[in-house]
Amino acid sequence: MPTDTATAPPARHAPAPPTGQRRFLVRRSHRKKAALFTVVGIIAIITAFPLLWMITSSFKGPDEVLSTDILPSAPTVDNFDYVFTSVPFTRYLFNSFIISVTVTVVALFFHSMAAYALARLKFRGRDTIFIAVFSTLLVTAPVVLVPLFLVVHRLGLLNSYAGLIIPAIFSAFGIFLLRQFYLTIPAELEEAAILDGCGYWMIYRKIILPMSKSIFAALAVLFFLANWNSFLWPLVATTDQDLQVVQLGIVSFFEEHSADWNYVLAAAFVAAIPTLIIFGFFQRKIVESVKTSGMK
Repeated sequence: MPTDTATAPPARHAPAPPTGQRRFLVRRSHRKKAALFTVVGIIAIITAFPLLWMITSSFKGPDEVLSTDILPSAPTVDNFDYVFTSVPFTRYLFNSFIISVTVTVVALFFHSMAAYALARLKFRGRDTIFIAVFSTLLVTAPVVLVPLFLVVHRLGLLNSYAGLIIPAIFSAFGIFLLRQFYLTIPAELEEAAILDGCGYWMIYRKIILPMSKSIFAALAVLFFLANWNSFLWPLVATTDQDLQVVQLGIVSFFEEHSADWNYVLAAAFVAAIPTLIIFGFFQRKIVESVKTSGMK
């Protein structure tokens, strides 16, 4: 029995814009990109200029340190030699390094466990605990400075490495960032591990930790830089010169040589070298961790 078959009308494509219009659109796109690159370049130069001026001025002599010339006419390393011989600057660097590395390692260990519990485990009051932890981000450091000092004083931890390290371990930002990352991990991985007889600790050690390498690297950079540049709490918690960190050392050095900017800038450049190296190597990890943690 013959049947009538209806054929669909041919699809109509939008007419291509004229050649002149296409060229206009391409030129406008190129102008927008050029304007964007120009603005970004200007902002980058303005941002990097103080750092460049500090680096070049640290190699200048006392007669030309305040000159308008960017590059020194007669570069010298006597400024650095004076910094390391006039004050125990090596000791300051060592203290900052020990504190920063210890806080970073311990914080990553405890923050990852807390974040895993808040993200994957189910228990009563979990969301309330997370909100309480997250709300501490709204409290600035000077607000809790006096109570924290009283607690550390009662525990007898003033003028000690423990008094500088323990209060700096907790960070709501680290717990929050790790929790957001752990929420993106497929639950099927944990279910398969449970079927194989793994407990929560084994899941955390065998599955969660290996998958957290990228975000651990990013948080390690942030924690290290934050503690390396710490000034307020070490100023309050220590009076012993042997426990002074590099930022306090620069301030005390500035008080003695406030007119000798070449020495002060040399000390500041030495203190900035570790931060520049670490951030230069791991800046991509920071961006990747923000993307994978669900923060937009």
